[in-house]
Amino acid sequence: MLLVKKGGIEAVVEDWPGRIGYLDNGMAASGAFDYVALGLANLLVGNPPGEAGIEIACGYFEAEFGVDTVISVTGADMKPTLNDQPIPLWEAIRVSKGDVIKFSHIGEFGFRAYLGVAGGIDVPVYLGSKSTCVYGSYGGYEGRRLQAGDVLNFGKPQEDLKNLEGRRIKKEAIPEYTRVWELRALPGPNSYPDYVTKEGMDYLFSHEFKIQHSANRSAYRLEAIKGVNFFARTDGGAGGSHPSNVLDHAYATPGALNICGDTPTLLTVDGPTLGGYLCALSVIMADLWKIGQAVPGRDYVRFVYCTQDDAIKARAELKELLSEKSLA
Repeated sequence: MLLVKKGGIEAVVEDWPGRIGYLDNGMAASGAFDYVALGLANLLVGNPPGEAGIEIACGYFEAEFGVDTVISVTGADMKPTLNDQPIPLWEAIRVSKGDVIKFSHIGEFGFRAYLGVAGGIDVPVYLGSKSTCVYGSYGGYEGRRLQAGDVLNFGKPQEDLKNLEGRRIKKEAIPEYTRVWELRALPGPNSYPDYVTKEGMDYLFSHEFKIQHSANRSAYRLEAIKGVNFFARTDGGAGGSHPSNVLDHAYATPGALNICGDTPTLLTVDGPTLGGYLCALSVIMADLWKIGQAVPGRDYVRFVYCTQDDAIKARAELKELLSEKSLA
């Protein structure tokens, strides 16, 4: 078990791919924001890539282990320590009962760290997933962020702990973190020529957008559109007075770029499932993890045009990355 001593900025239990099949009921999938970091953390400790771990946003998480086990820390480097001694990322580490793990805060790159534990985090499965949806207050640990005094149980390890200790991720398999995140995307469903001008679409695929401070697990707002003839309509017709308005329809959550007035907004893992604004493009599934590592108020995103064939190929490459081929 794990006793939480400090919950930090935001620490939640998440698995992957989350709560699939409930978008028509208004329930987003939730799940790990950076599923690559979670998946590699799980591989290190002998779990399936989608097993539940702890997602730590921004830092300041602290907990005490109540049992001997093997753990891994991946994602953003928040200078984690065990009993006040630095520990490496992307490696399986043996811990003993009574050991205390601490996370500092984010550094130059990345925004979320992941703590994997042999056997995974043992919380109730709700509608097929252990993931937390903080906005709906369900799933995970009591449907909320972790806080001091919480006790999380672990599942049964699938491998002998002796065989796990010292595992490492290959250097070439460790994702590259940056300050400008390239997101491959397909145009649509509401784009050129009916909703957005050619000039507007060129702008989306050529401009670097700074991420606003208004960013969380539901959406990342980007800097406003300016200096371009963006909309192909003068108003929203039956959808409303502004040209960004449409009749309510389903959103491709997560990954849709929602245009709300002049503000592009990336819908993310806990995002809305429908609404009345146009969605000009959709980030491909293989790149969605990058949004979770982009730092609000500091980092930038750049959209890169992608075809459906490119997206299918990228998904196959992701599946291979989240396999034991990535272990050193």
